[in-house]
Amino acid sequence: MEYSEVRKIETREDFIVFLESLKEDYLLNLQSWENRDIPAFLEAMAAWIADMDGFYQNHGLPIPEKLEWKIFADILIGAKLHE
Repeated sequence: MEYSEVRKIETREDFIVFLESLKEDYLLNLQSWENRDIPAFLEAMAAWIADMDGFYQNHGLPIPEKLEWKIFADILIGAKLHE
């Protein structure tokens, strides 16, 4: 999976397709994943968010100014509880 795929996400459906592709990439290319379990993945997610401004600056992208962080939390807790 390439980062360029992320730049194409514009709709809820695009995001769902992205998540399905990410899962498929995990199943097919686990050896290329630095964080192979949920605790490591969540820790890396927190670290990336803490330094995300640098990522955007390094890639010449605008730094997002207003994100609905609660939505990300809703998604994560929802996935924990959804059957």
